[in-house]
Amino acid sequence: MPPFRTVAAYAPPGVGMLALGLVTEVFDARADPAVPRFALTVCTDRPGPVVTDVGVRVDVPHGLDALADADLVLALPWAGFREPPPAPAAEALRAAHARGATVAAHCVGGFALAAAGLLDGLRATTHWRFAELLAARHPAVTVVPDALYVDEDRIVTGAGAAAGFDLCLHLVRRAHGAAVANAVARDLVLPPHRDGGQAQYVAAPVPRDGEDERLADVLGWARAHLDRRLTVDDLARRALMSRRSFVRRFGAATGSTPHAWLLAQRLNRAEELLETSSAPLEEIARSCGFSGAAVLREQFVRRRGVPPREYRRGFGDRSGAGTGGGAGGGAGTGPRTRPLA
Repeated sequence: MPPFRTVAAYAPPGVGMLALGLVTEVFDARADPAVPRFALTVCTDRPGPVVTDVGVRVDVPHGLDALADADLVLALPWAGFREPPPAPAAEALRAAHARGATVAAHCVGGFALAAAGLLDGLRATTHWRFAELLAARHPAVTVVPDALYVDEDRIVTGAGAAAGFDLCLHLVRRAHGAAVANAVARDLVLPPHRDGGQAQYVAAPVPRDGEDERLADVLGWARAHLDRRLTVDDLARRALMSRRSFVRRFGAATGSTPHAWLLAQRLNRAEELLETSSAPLEEIARSCGFSGAAVLREQFVRRRGVPPREYRRGFGDRSGAGTGGGAGGGAGTGPRTRPLA
């Protein structure tokens, strides 16, 4: 995906206050030289005061014409999502997509994209509470109710509330690379990656006790020792749990299995090293816990959709590859291709 610079966020009356703050935080100008300067414009149907979902009035001086030339268009969630958006807004969203912009929405903002016909024939997600409603109203859309976000190339949808951060960081990551997404996440004190296929919520909350703390410690330790051969039994012993208890707790806390989580962490580390170092592929593979470059390539192509060398060519120059710089901490980044494919 070509790197984007201009972002337009459509904020209809009743727009979510959290969503407004969220996109402003992610795409706000930063002093960090590692992060591009995004130009964010918030727009609405008729420029002027817009009352948010919590009753706060926000001045929005831009109209729908802001959607006409933005690289990335976001349809923000709004309180009136049960009714279709005004016809001019739906047409502006369709026109933005038709001219080549990436169009995205999280939470019930996806209803605007569905009403505009942009989700027909595609997979999409929304807040889990409203997944059945989206599916019932738009049968041409394949609703994935459990996903954090679903990437369909130039249409990307995300789950509710704070999952908007995951969606926006994913968009930054796939267009600008892992190092940029990590820099934004660090600035916001957020985890830089939650996989799109991860469950939106945990049906049975993990009890807050000593086992929680040990599990968190083990996850941090594993990220710092990805070069080792790590097994479920190793991690369970370190957490002072039986294998069965560890797997159960792990799934409840992460929405994933230990094997899938470890593989994702290894690929995340490889992604960052490809961007920020000039190390040979064999060295990167070994440092990430793969047996060799061939295995790294196989897993990278399968999960990311491109070979490691092609990924490095696409993102290395933007993030300092070839400079010999390190990869920083082991925090993860995410898939550039469809997370649920």
